[in-house]
Amino acid sequence: MQLPPPRGPLSTWLTTSLRQSDAARPVEVGATTCPYADDDLQLALWVAYELYYRGFEDVDPERQWDPDIIAFRSSMERPWSEWLEANCRVTPSAQPVATQLRTMIDAADGPRLAPYLRRHATREQFREFVLNRSVYQLKEADPHSFGIPRLDGAAKAALVEIEADEYGGGRRERMHSELFRTTMRWLGLDDAYGRYVPDVPAVTLAVSNVMSLFALHSRWTAALLGHLAALEMTSTLPNRQYATGAARLGASEDQARYFTEHVEADAVHEQIAAHDLCGSYVQEHPDAIGDVLFGARCALTLDDLSADHLLTKWNATTPSARRCG
Repeated sequence: MQLPPPRGPLSTWLTTSLRQSDAARPVEVGATTCPYADDDLQLALWVAYELYYRGFEDVDPERQWDPDIIAFRSSMERPWSEWLEANCRVTPSAQPVATQLRTMIDAADGPRLAPYLRRHATREQFREFVLNRSVYQLKEADPHSFGIPRLDGAAKAALVEIEADEYGGGRRERMHSELFRTTMRWLGLDDAYGRYVPDVPAVTLAVSNVMSLFALHSRWTAALLGHLAALEMTSTLPNRQYATGAARLGASEDQARYFTEHVEADAVHEQIAAHDLCGSYVQEHPDAIGDVLFGARCALTLDDLSADHLLTKWNATTPSARRCG
């Protein structure tokens, strides 16, 4: 994967600096009222985070430890994390964390993307949905796997169990990222890792970036677990509807298997994530419950904003009041 084209001064400085060690001093990261929709900020964050995953062919792998790059990433994370704190922080109750997660999810009333894709989406709209999802789905389990070495006991075993399924139980053809590639090829999309990063909007990058924010900072371990729990607990019904929509548009059983696989797997993962993962972790770390719920709320909020972006573009809904500007 090559470095993507920049979208403004932040991503310009970062991509230039990664190609040459004697770049000018970092540009200042200014205030932004809507960081999830800031193309320049989210692309620069995505590039900075990607150094800790697969990197770029045109970048020396050692640059991930460059103090200037790390400091620049930290300066970009500040307005991003401040916005997340202001919009997604949850006050916990005395109920078990699994109960609070379920209550949060049941109360959510986000854009109805899955029903639209099931009933109304054209092939081109479904293709755009899959294209956007590819930025995350082709690295689906990787951010949450950063949590494994930070856990112990029941919570660690639960996370490993979930992640093992995501990685196909050791069989390449069953890896969820490989199943997603089959869906991409059905729609005529290039299934190369990171191929569509230059084409997607800021909010799509933000969906991926919030996971990397939690993954790379051990202080956000609890938020990382809550984020994963929210994904698992909101997966079954939407994926059933995505599968129906794909079949309506002519997908074969294999081409829709990514979605049908999640209907079955995540029905089990939901219980593991809520009780064995988050429940066990909070039992050992009672003060972390607020961060678990925060991570879950971040997942739900950004998923809603991403869905809202697509539905508004397709004129299937009016812009949400949650959107900036």
